[in-house]
Amino acid sequence: MVRLHQLQEFLDTKAKAKVDPHYIEVPEKPWRVILRYKENAVDVDYTHSVDFPGYNEQADWNLCFEPPVASSIGFWVGYRGTGFSYSKSLTKNAGRYYSFSTTGAKYGFNFRLRRFNTTDATFSTTERNLDTGVETRKDTTFNMFAPVWIRSVYLNGYYVFNGRRYSQAAAYNQSVIQRRSAGSFLLGATWYQSSFDYSDISNFLFMIIGHGIYRAKVHQANLGVGYGYNWVPLRGLVVNAMAMPTVSVYNRVKTYKYEMNYDVSPKEPVDNYGDWNRETRTWANGKSHKPIEMADVNNSQFDYWDIEPDVDYSMFRFNLDLRLGIAYNWSNYFIGAQAQYNNFNYKNDNGKVNIFDAYARLSFGVRL
Repeated sequence: MVRLHQLQEFLDTKAKAKVDPHYIEVPEKPWRVILRYKENAVDVDYTHSVDFPGYNEQADWNLCFEPPVASSIGFWVGYRGTGFSYSKSLTKNAGRYYSFSTTGAKYGFNFRLRRFNTTDATFSTTERNLDTGVETRKDTTFNMFAPVWIRSVYLNGYYVFNGRRYSQAAAYNQSVIQRRSAGSFLLGATWYQSSFDYSDISNFLFMIIGHGIYRAKVHQANLGVGYGYNWVPLRGLVVNAMAMPTVSVYNRVKTYKYEMNYDVSPKEPVDNYGDWNRETRTWANGKSHKPIEMADVNNSQFDYWDIEPDVDYSMFRFNLDLRLGIAYNWSNYFIGAQAQYNNFNYKNDNGKVNIFDAYARLSFGVRL
């Protein structure tokens, strides 16, 4: 117990030495217990272009997957800027969401993991006649034939240049108290990876018009410089705003594909294709693909098989990290509200994906 007390005193002294006490107050009581209510929203947009040379037309189609807003209630327990949390979801079919964070005078680290599946989708098409230039748009809300699985992992670290006078933690986990208004430039690094998967063959229609793609995985590393500001209008109250645009310095997209025995093109006047041979992977007339219109697949002869996945590398994808926070401290208690918005996007030769990830959180805590 004596050694534990000595270690605690050493950490407290070190924490106070790193900040300017005129701007940042390090509370005497280092332990905190926080009750939290959180709502997390995710929106995934998947876009492809399809050419119809027989009709001299082109179509852009978009699938939008938006699961229910994930509401949860839980608690956080920690010492200074580091601790652990547990939460219970209040929303059915919203997937699973995990998070961890730690902060110091000049650094911060966040981890988020989200996994969910959904059949709710919005399908939008924009058909373009290449002869006349006329465009026709149509939006349809429907249920996928089989669930789409989406997973995202987010790792973020940042460095605060003016860590002696400015603290992100003052607004987001209340490990310290901002006493005077101050701002700082921040250097941030993010590792982001995500995947979506609708490989169940019940979704074959979207595989056909999506160039055979049924799963995509992305690994993305981003660097950025942002700015944060803490406004202290009165004692105990702090309002924070932070914006950080980032650019990807590593962007790897791997797409998994099916090959199949049908092709999206106008039907031929005479159907002389006969039966499909699964061993030779040809129709009776020797051709490998039978032209169809999208809703006209003969399921009894529909065949598909895996082919080598494509791997694309690109750079300079621009993403965005926005945060807002407010906290009020009195005695050994505090309340707070925080929000964060992230946008990630990636593409390859066949399409592009935009992911919008945001949360809003209310908290009430006590120092012990």
